[in-house]
Amino acid sequence: MATNTLPAKKRTGKVGSTIFLKTLMAASGIIFIGFVIAHMYGNLKVFNGQEAFNTYAEHIRTIGEPILPYKGLLWILRVGLLVSLVAHVYAAAVLSARARKARPQRYAVKKRVASTFSAKWMRWGGVTLLIFLIWHLLQFTIVKINVGSDGNATEVVENPYRLYVENFQTWWLTVIYLLAMVALGMHLRHGVWSATQTLGLTGTAAARRYANLAAYAVAIVVAGGFALPPLFVLFGVID
Repeated sequence: MATNTLPAKKRTGKVGSTIFLKTLMAASGIIFIGFVIAHMYGNLKVFNGQEAFNTYAEHIRTIGEPILPYKGLLWILRVGLLVSLVAHVYAAAVLSARARKARPQRYAVKKRVASTFSAKWMRWGGVTLLIFLIWHLLQFTIVKINVGSDGNATEVVENPYRLYVENFQTWWLTVIYLLAMVALGMHLRHGVWSATQTLGLTGTAAARRYANLAAYAVAIVVAGGFALPPLFVLFGVID
């Protein structure tokens, strides 16, 4: 008769347990899914032209006024996202360390290849996305770096539309961005699927099928929605 040999603390829902950390990852991941969908929607405003895109960029800074100060809600969201990011990375790091420590010496070859690839992709794909996120914030939010060909940097950084368009007119930057979106899509697919399992939403074969379809749909829609505007800029449709 098989017995569960996991330590008791890993079978409970207490803080620090495996179940708690997986739930923390799922919850923080859902927050990020909501954010990237909203961010993707905002980026698609670039198809409506400079005025619509800049109006949107300014509007998100004034939401909540006069109850909140200028950029007040934006900063609340930023702090919430930062807390979620720290929680997500912490949970991922601890779970990864536990998995390596608990890994048995012998595996069936196919199972080992599949599980190792999945785990390594999520781990290194997450690191890649974290590095890209830092660069993306520096480029469009914190410093506002224009690597485009237009020399008037001061004018461009005060114009979100021009900053966006001129950066993605640079082919190598667009390629980096598209590769990051591939990483994002794969991370979302695996993450959504894992979250549905953690939250107990895959108890039946039909539920697992729908969860898998939902994971692919989120990944394709989000990654594709982010990728379209830079491609249209690079090929001169948006200028």
